[in-house]
Amino acid sequence: MVPTLAAGVSARGCLDAAGPWTISRALRPPLPPLCFFLLLLLAAPGARAGGYETCPTVQPNMLNVHLVPHTHDDVGWLKTVDQYFYGIKNDIQHAGVQYILDSVISALLADSTRRFIYVEIAFFSRWWHQQTNAMREVVRDLVRQGRLEFANGGWVMNDEAATHYGAIVDQMTLGLRFLEDTFGSDGRPRVAWHIDPFGHSREQASLFAQMGFDGFFFGRLDYQDKRVRMQKLEMEQVWRASASLKPPTADLFTGVLPNGYNPPMNLCWDVLCVDQPVVEDPRSPEYNAKELVDYFLNVATAQGRHYRTNHIVMTMGSDFQYENANMWFKNLDKLIRLVNAQQAKGSSVHVLYSTPACYLWDLGGLACPVGHDPALNAPAAVGQWVGVCNQLEALVGLAANVGPYGSGDSAPLNKAMAVLQHHDAVSGTSRQHVADDYARQLAAGWGSCEVRGTGLGRHGGGDTKGRGRGLGKKGQGQFQVIVYNPLGRKVNWMVRLPVSEGVFVVKDPNGRTVPSDVVIYPSSDSQAHPPELLFSASLPALGFSTYSVAQVPRWKPQARTPQPIPRRSWSPALTIENEHIRATFDPDTGLLMEIMNMNQRLLLPVRQTFFWYNASVGDNESDQASGAYIFRPNQQKPLPVSRWAQIRLVKTPLVQEVHQNFSAWCSQVVRLYPGQRHLELEWSVGPIPVGDTWGKEVISRFDTPLETKGRFYTDSNGREILERRRDYRPTWKLNQTEPVAGNYYPVNTRIYITDGKMQLTVLTDRSQGGSSLRDGSLELMVHRRLLKDDERGVSEPLMENGSGAWVRGRHLVLLDTAQAAAAGHRLLAEQEVLARSPALLHPGPAPSNSAPPSLPQFSGLRRELPPSVHLLTLASWGPEMLLLRLEHQFAVGEDSGRNLSAPVTLNLRDLFSTFTITRLQETTLVANQLREAASRLKWTTNTGPTPHQTPYQLDPANITLEPMEIRTFLASVQWKEVDG
Repeated sequence: MVPTLAAGVSARGCLDAAGPWTISRALRPPLPPLCFFLLLLLAAPGARAGGYETCPTVQPNMLNVHLVPHTHDDVGWLKTVDQYFYGIKNDIQHAGVQYILDSVISALLADSTRRFIYVEIAFFSRWWHQQTNAMREVVRDLVRQGRLEFANGGWVMNDEAATHYGAIVDQMTLGLRFLEDTFGSDGRPRVAWHIDPFGHSREQASLFAQMGFDGFFFGRLDYQDKRVRMQKLEMEQVWRASASLKPPTADLFTGVLPNGYNPPMNLCWDVLCVDQPVVEDPRSPEYNAKELVDYFLNVATAQGRHYRTNHIVMTMGSDFQYENANMWFKNLDKLIRLVNAQQAKGSSVHVLYSTPACYLWDLGGLACPVGHDPALNAPAAVGQWVGVCNQLEALVGLAANVGPYGSGDSAPLNKAMAVLQHHDAVSGTSRQHVADDYARQLAAGWGSCEVRGTGLGRHGGGDTKGRGRGLGKKGQGQFQVIVYNPLGRKVNWMVRLPVSEGVFVVKDPNGRTVPSDVVIYPSSDSQAHPPELLFSASLPALGFSTYSVAQVPRWKPQARTPQPIPRRSWSPALTIENEHIRATFDPDTGLLMEIMNMNQRLLLPVRQTFFWYNASVGDNESDQASGAYIFRPNQQKPLPVSRWAQIRLVKTPLVQEVHQNFSAWCSQVVRLYPGQRHLELEWSVGPIPVGDTWGKEVISRFDTPLETKGRFYTDSNGREILERRRDYRPTWKLNQTEPVAGNYYPVNTRIYITDGKMQLTVLTDRSQGGSSLRDGSLELMVHRRLLKDDERGVSEPLMENGSGAWVRGRHLVLLDTAQAAAAGHRLLAEQEVLARSPALLHPGPAPSNSAPPSLPQFSGLRRELPPSVHLLTLASWGPEMLLLRLEHQFAVGEDSGRNLSAPVTLNLRDLFSTFTITRLQETTLVANQLREAASRLKWTTNTGPTPHQTPYQLDPANITLEPMEIRTFLASVQWKEVDG
């Protein structure tokens, strides 16, 4: 599910646009009238806007070819991050990032006309910290001159399909803050640069615009889409990336690079390439200068035919290139000199060293349109513990960093999570030993962050050392459970903890006994499926509640064991229900048969079960196999894992469950808690058997009679919703060659189908591929195990063993009216992404001096946030300063019945209970510019001028959030003493 994800940048092409600048316009077909797409500068005529003062001079009456020397350095792929940086394991891939940066700096110093861009700050920051003060000053000077330019500037070049918007914002903030702290405004990137991710999402473009970028360039695009864009001269346009945010907030100039991110054919002069160097001595038998110059002029002229101005860009570099930068630059120096010398003979081509930002600047006067929704989207894994860790530090202050188990720091976990957003990490397209190293970084980061629980203990918490163990054994009969709620509204969560068999008494923060129960799973492996203690925890907004648990001695165990239900054709239908939902199961098959929303009196036949696609290993039409990058089944119809399930039933006052066993490697628990408005499906798949030599790609499918007319809906990176149409692309007539994979889209947090009256929504707890391949049906990919590599570079089949062979996850199913559905899935998705996070406290002395818990319950807010507002970020930014992000999580027109799409106004002055805001400054999304001082290049499009923006004013007592708006603040604070 990969290269095709890059399908269109917009749903509408440039219908009224000028033809390209060209020497030979007669070669082009006639074009419609002009629709001017003008760059307006807030400066005197001829002046350059901030950040563009150092750009080179171009020739106004020539075709200017902007050469962009660059390297693309994956933060893990075939080698680990450290192996890539240090140049280790070159037998796997020759790559050493530290040598690339050493070599590039030396080459730039050799000639003042040379330029270079760098992207991956995870690598650059490591290199920077190893340099002498003298070298740092040299680099600062190169950055100041614009000869070393940073593009994108994130910690990594994140994936766009499998990332959650919160994680994207966090990793971009991390990298851009390093640049701002190190180089000031000189190092601030002006363009976003996503040359290698496997497709592009609308939300990513919206976020880039809100980060303050002037433009966005990418390399990968659906081949059919690219062909049409080249024909229609639509390789560059403004992407209108939000249907809710008012233009130009989410408008972003977007350009498709002509060669992916590689040089033109035959013009690669790296130690990793085999192309011939420029030989300009006519006496040499290897002389090729004239041939190369003629070839370059032909390439430039041909490329210029597909763009609208007298400027084109050529990427000069590729993966891990420029380890010997002199080799590249020496040949480019010759090429530039020789090509420009042809101007004396009548050539109208001018070649220069440039950067993406300078190229963008020189596109002033470009005629092009506004584009809207992408034809294909790409979104979502997020580490909820990162946000929790940062919140604890913000609420407690520096005391959060020290506890009885040592000192802690959120930085390692923040960096580990940022690395995991890399487009070969979260996407699963790295080698296995690299994936293991990502897990190592995450574990090390969490170990450093784990101490934060003791900082919370100063306000009533404790340590997390017992988290996840089987409790209630000898010596562990009493413990405390601290359940933290990172949301800005109070919630009730059902806590499930692994315990030994027995009877337990649970008491709430006020010492009152609360109902509890122990459920035993039907498994012979007690280590994999220990009994679970259940109780409902009531949690205040942005706070925690402490529950005490004690095992009752000498009581006969009364755990609830699921009872098998025999399959008999005469058996009555099996149901589980609460006050909101009823789920009915077929007595003959054991499968889910029907869901009823009892509040709305909605009844929908729903059949859910598991299927698998037989993975292609190549066929007569193509030798392309299914693999880590590519989803390609060998037939359209999947095979059932089983046509029936053995079922067991659990019914207690706290939970009702149907345990379904489909096979030895596939099972599911369908669950309802009291008060719950959704059906929870917890599935376990694996290890997938492949002894029959068939690779398998397993899906969970929901079939209903809804008339959906080929349409279904998925989220974009966890935020706005996009309509999908089967076998359709809005910007060109699709030639569908892969009827299954060609209709799969990334599902970050939800997918739904509707007939306009009734809506079935399925929420995911991780990013998955999903689709609706026939009306009334939707499916989600849950696991894959393949036998053959797809030959996209990894050279390993997707055949993970060990713990990775087994996957456990959850789908949450909502049935509601189409009008009211958004309220359910928006609020539930917020709660799922920031999942419950219990910490356990054992009695006994701590390893070092620490105060005992003082507060059994705590809230960091003086009042709850409205349901439409989400506290996206609360993190330390420095001594007595916090980073605060608030977002409106509803789109325009969603849930008009409860008015949740209306603007919301907040008073931040006394919102938080542990600190007082003494000063508030609003910034761009990534907090590297003050909002009042930030400006972007402004575009007048074929849709007319953008609305005039009202003068900026900031009143902490009157912060208004419009639908889908995120507002970012730096808050100077003074922490309070909390009574306890």
